[in-house]
Amino acid sequence: MPDVIDVHTPSPARMYDYWLGGKDNFAADREAAEKVIAAHPEQRELVRANRAFLVRAVRHLAEQGIDQFLDLGTGIPTSPNVHEVAREIRPAARVVYVDNDPIVFAHNQAFRVTDDRVATVQADIRRPHEVLGDPALKRLIDFDRPVALLAVAVLHFVPEGEEVITTLKEVMAPGSFLALSTGTSEGLTPEQRERIENAYAKASAPAVIRSRAEIERLFTGFDLVDPGLVHVAKWRADGPETKGRLLAGVGRLTTSPAAG
Repeated sequence: MPDVIDVHTPSPARMYDYWLGGKDNFAADREAAEKVIAAHPEQRELVRANRAFLVRAVRHLAEQGIDQFLDLGTGIPTSPNVHEVAREIRPAARVVYVDNDPIVFAHNQAFRVTDDRVATVQADIRRPHEVLGDPALKRLIDFDRPVALLAVAVLHFVPEGEEVITTLKEVMAPGSFLALSTGTSEGLTPEQRERIENAYAKASAPAVIRSRAEIERLFTGFDLVDPGLVHVAKWRADGPETKGRLLAGVGRLTTSPAAG
């Protein structure tokens, strides 16, 4: 685990924090974030819509009886956090936050001081076996029961997204859920796509912008719940769509992967 924060390499988590109006970012993060805004002026509205999707999705999953959540690429904490939303409905909900950014880890560690049903894992989700092997995750998450896997605005930094989801799916019980949002090429001009990818080129995780078909493949083995795979502002809401898009969806795992 890195114990020195690299303030010169833009971090997607800190760029996201900047778009949300946070203060846990550095000059390199702000410069890269502004390049994305130059390519896509609606970026701030888009990340706020994404944050609202996370809240709606977690609330929906809690209403379905889910009381344990694994949040990949959680980012710098913004209230309401996953555990706060889930506990509005499931007071005993357990949450494991995973991120490789040391600033994110430091912030989320604060939860552990007062809450033994929240844990933070500093790990690279591109190595899901390491995530699964972490003692904190093993303490809180029981994969023999349904779990919610959250991958909200993170897989567009993970070229190996399908492999990551497949590995985690293999240990999840039937009745588990996958909730994700990720960047799509739908609605982007070739020039916009190139400018966004260039803005992330020097970041700690370059951008991976997928087609709708590629995003649908991430849900292989899951049945999408209504309204399916839609613009992040339209998932069980009626927010405005932006030109640059995040597609979002929630799917239910109905059978054990081992059973086919």
